[in-house]
Amino acid sequence: MAVASAMTLYPNYPFFLSPSDPERVEYVDNSFDFNIGRELLLDPNDIVTREMIGEGGYSIVYKGLFKSFIPVAVKIVQPSRTAAVSRQHKEKFQEEVLFLSKIHHNNIVKFFGACIEPQLMIVTELLEGGTLQKLLWDSRPIPLDLKMSLNFALDISRAMEYLHSKGIIHRDLKPRNVLVTSDLTEVKLADFGLAREETASCMTSEAGTYRWMAPEVFSREPLRIGEKKHYDHKADVYSFAIVFWELLTNRQPFSGLHQITVPYFVSQKERPSLRDLPDEIVSILESCWAEDSNARPEFKEITVLLTNLMSSLYSDTDSSCGATVIMNYLSDDLDTIDEGSMTNLTQDEGSTTNLIQEREPEERRRKKKKKVMNFIRPFFKMFRACLYKP
Repeated sequence: MAVASAMTLYPNYPFFLSPSDPERVEYVDNSFDFNIGRELLLDPNDIVTREMIGEGGYSIVYKGLFKSFIPVAVKIVQPSRTAAVSRQHKEKFQEEVLFLSKIHHNNIVKFFGACIEPQLMIVTELLEGGTLQKLLWDSRPIPLDLKMSLNFALDISRAMEYLHSKGIIHRDLKPRNVLVTSDLTEVKLADFGLAREETASCMTSEAGTYRWMAPEVFSREPLRIGEKKHYDHKADVYSFAIVFWELLTNRQPFSGLHQITVPYFVSQKERPSLRDLPDEIVSILESCWAEDSNARPEFKEITVLLTNLMSSLYSDTDSSCGATVIMNYLSDDLDTIDEGSMTNLTQDEGSTTNLIQEREPEERRRKKKKKVMNFIRPFFKMFRACLYKP
């Protein structure tokens, strides 16, 4: 099938400059030997690229076609000629390829393969819905539908649960690294450039993006020479909480602050505003972004909580099997809800959407919040006991 607008890959694409061009001087590093199995490598002649759809710190992503008819996303590491790529970026490229080759989940982008010559390329499935970040930006200031937000959060939680079960920490969970299907019904996790296998000694390097970075990951105080900061997979749980908050409010976390200053405010226990969010969701957010990483739930528990919440709000089936345990417990305390209040969402200027219940006196909200937290804590303990029984 001919594609008129497609262009074949040249050794120094996308610049189309001759390697012998006297004005183009590139540092050539041939000291790195790739250790990627042949079964993971694609023939570059089977790949054509089209328009650019994204750009990262050291790579550009294009729409493309694989074997002339399969839509794909093509990530090309910069500089576009393999020999000119730094050793550090070659190592990151190889790590990402090896991670992608090991993971297979419905909520993680499908990996087709990679190329190491003439360019470093990673080829994955193409999701026409774009990034979650773009979807949120295009919708602002209107929040997403509550059901859509909860569905997306559940998809992310399932993907992260799978990764952690494989001993992998993502370390850069944010809306830009979550992709949306064309029908806007599902999201998939992408970009494993900072992912690492969790070791017995835990992670030590500062990695991620400040607005979504857990407090234990960045250094609040100067470290002595040789001293390292330690953290584990619970750093991803904190990042998830910030993304979940964005899904519910469609607001930028810590807006008004420069990203460099965010770590300081997070270290002072500042978190995004929970005003007008329903208490059962507030409880999940507060437990996930807790200062103490050990107090944060596992993604196994988060998946169960979100599944129960979805069943409570949207299932027409009988709840006797326990899927609605949270909402059944809270039902006597919630305000009366209009039939249309779940779909006809309204937004007060400068505040988040009133998702489930109307505003109520602060003292009553505080008491209800305390009651919900007292309920949620033993719920977490119960699931931990079940999930980690020897």
